[in-house]
Amino acid sequence: MKTVDYFKKYSIYALLLVGVLFIGCTKDDDDPAPENELEVITDVKLIFTNTNDANDVVTARAQDPDGPGVQELAILDTINLGVGKTYTLTYEIFNNLETPGENIGDEIKDEDDEHQFFFSFSNNAFANPTGNGNIDTASDPINYNDNDGTNPVGLSTTWTTSTTQLTNGTFTVRLQHQPGVKTATSGATDGDTDFNLPFVLNIR
Repeated sequence: MKTVDYFKKYSIYALLLVGVLFIGCTKDDDDPAPENELEVITDVKLIFTNTNDANDVVTARAQDPDGPGVQELAILDTINLGVGKTYTLTYEIFNNLETPGENIGDEIKDEDDEHQFFFSFSNNAFANPTGNGNIDTASDPINYNDNDGTNPVGLSTTWTTSTTQLTNGTFTVRLQHQPGVKTATSGATDGDTDFNLPFVLNIR
């Protein structure tokens, strides 16, 4: 009789252990996929359109043909702007690993409260905004044309070049993904970087 009680006792323990393991495995299997993953971006085109001449359009591209693979976005073009001109900067941003290509610009617009573009450039390359950009100091001036209802986004910005020529300057555009952390004072180091593209800038 003692032997039977012994087996009953330990059989119950074994069943409880199996139940706990089963519940644990089921919970792991049901865990949702991580949220706020970075966008897959293979193609970025900067489009500078002269505000006084719609036919005066300057483009500069970066490309990463393998998306999340080992390659990074590579700069393909130099930005060549005219002296003393005003441009509106917009973008074409795509994931062309999809067929047809996925318009990441539309996704950024839909999630504008989670994204912001930041910029740095050769000091005083522009008459407006002045300075060297807001990657180093978020409060430095940038002419944002769009916002998420409260805070700037940067899918559209305005730039007036200096009246002084510039050769082999720099223009960096950085897109930050900032879910849950974007505020009026958040900066270029808050959140995660979707891309950081340092272009060569000429003003002639």
